[in-house]
Amino acid sequence: MKRLFLMLFLAALLLMFSGCSLSDSAPSPSSSSKSAASSTQAANTATSTSAEGIDIEFSSRDLDVGYEENAATKIALDGAEVSLSGAGASYADGVVTIFAEGTYLVSGTLTDGQLVVDAADTDKIQLVLGGASITCKDHAALFVKQADKVFVTLAQGTENFLQSGAVYTLEEEDSNVDGVVFSRADLTFNGNGKLTINAAYKHAVVSKDDLVITGGTYEITAAKGGLYGKDCVKIADGTFLLETGTDGIQASNAEEEGRGYVYIAGGGFTITAGTDAIQAETVLRIDGGDFALITGGGSQNASIDSQGNANDTWGRWGPGGMGAAATPSSDSTDSSDSAKGLKAGSELVISGGGFDIDSSDDALHCNGTMHLHNGTYLIQTGDDGVHADGALTIDGGFITIEKSYEGLEGLSVTISGGDIQVTASDDGVNAAGGSDTAMPGRPGQSAFKSAADSDMFIRITGGTLTVNASGDGLDSNGNLYMEGGTVYVSGSSSDGNSALDYDGSAQVTGGTIIAAGMSGMAQGFSTSSAQCSVLYSFSSTLPAGTAVTLTDSQGNTLAAYSPAKSYQCVAISCPQMIQGETYTLSAGNQSQSITLSAMVTTQGNSGMGGGGMGGQQPGVGRW
Repeated sequence: MKRLFLMLFLAALLLMFSGCSLSDSAPSPSSSSKSAASSTQAANTATSTSAEGIDIEFSSRDLDVGYEENAATKIALDGAEVSLSGAGASYADGVVTIFAEGTYLVSGTLTDGQLVVDAADTDKIQLVLGGASITCKDHAALFVKQADKVFVTLAQGTENFLQSGAVYTLEEEDSNVDGVVFSRADLTFNGNGKLTINAAYKHAVVSKDDLVITGGTYEITAAKGGLYGKDCVKIADGTFLLETGTDGIQASNAEEEGRGYVYIAGGGFTITAGTDAIQAETVLRIDGGDFALITGGGSQNASIDSQGNANDTWGRWGPGGMGAAATPSSDSTDSSDSAKGLKAGSELVISGGGFDIDSSDDALHCNGTMHLHNGTYLIQTGDDGVHADGALTIDGGFITIEKSYEGLEGLSVTISGGDIQVTASDDGVNAAGGSDTAMPGRPGQSAFKSAADSDMFIRITGGTLTVNASGDGLDSNGNLYMEGGTVYVSGSSSDGNSALDYDGSAQVTGGTIIAAGMSGMAQGFSTSSAQCSVLYSFSSTLPAGTAVTLTDSQGNTLAAYSPAKSYQCVAISCPQMIQGETYTLSAGNQSQSITLSAMVTTQGNSGMGGGGMGGQQPGVGRW
């Protein structure tokens, strides 16, 4: 087995170098090693926050878009002039300051000025933008210094604009201000109007506490990030058009339990991001919405180019641009080390929604566990389609991965439902584990974790899975369990890979599977299986698209599949196969009568010869 040989080879190298001591001039750990250490530390920190422990509720005040216009303080902007009508606000030197709890109606244009909220930390402020346009050349256009909570209501039918210049002039007390909207208090956006934000300096919206959005239309262009909430980002609804140099939406607090999460209940999202489209340092939970996401230049900026060579510009995302390393940032809210579609630190949970993702990096990624309950996914990615460092579980949904390096990857992969179609330039489904940290080899290659074999497995209990892989079709570094559902595999047309590849055992107890590939590395199911199977190698290679069919003695078709690539060997199992019965296996002009004399039947011409591979475990079924 390929992985076994690789492990033995690496072990030999380690033994060869174990007698050598490092000199004082030995190089420091590589940046990729440091990245792996920091990623592991961040993932461990984030594990205290779980999907069950996050707050997904929206308060009545978050959802309330009403206001008493007659009772509100009016702030009328007119170029460089401001007129006030009502209490709680003042104006001086281009700065409107709100210092008391209440509702404030803002309209008109301020050509170079600022709206500041500086109230008691118990005060709740409602800002109603009713056709307001504020430009601040060297600072945040809306700056919340202090309050309990600020509600920004976009009045129905109005268009509002906030923008800043490319250079901020900051005093020591506000040296961390880095957004067109910058808040040190909880911040909620609601209403039915439109808000356009142009952020030439860094980010569009930054809340150092919670950022909540329950409605409105948002058109954002930012040199760096789009919507950042340190403790959380919660979105109930809205329309979002984001074009960002770094992350589109991000929550960053992994230090406090129950924080650093992103929750989306619905809305429409069109995000073109230099790095991650939506990133949660802990939990990312999505219950609905429509998402069109492009990250890192899209799948055309892949880890492996069309000739199969490592792409040396892959991984250089963000403001630095393609072909040049992204400029490191001291900004604590900025992350420019990945370009994933959806990314979570501890858990990624999706219960519904529509996702059209074109990503340079992984389309869906979690440093912990991932659970896909439902949803519709159309994925093109320059790296993995769906990647979890921990367990990956898929219960349902419609998942189409049109382009990927590896299709589905996790420490373990469990599929109990759904309609899944995977196209991969390497393995289709891989149970290996490991973090997406650069290692020697291809960019983004996984670093394998130290885990018990029992932790690494592929288990299929339901649904339909169709795999078109240029590497291994189903590849488990542990065991493979086929217990239900329907699986079709078109493996590599090279003898160096196989349709089924596992290091432990492969047990079939239910469901229907046809796995087609070449015979050189072929594996069938183990003798411990409770359902009959056949591993058969034809006398010659069959062209792509040639149907392989299994029929019973009455001529009834039990299983059929037309592999996407040329093949010579097939592994077939279905519930109708009975030990002792005779079946006909045909493909093209080749046909063979097979009697199931045992639970696992192997026949045909093996590319490896009858002796099999050294170190093969009994009952594996390889020859």
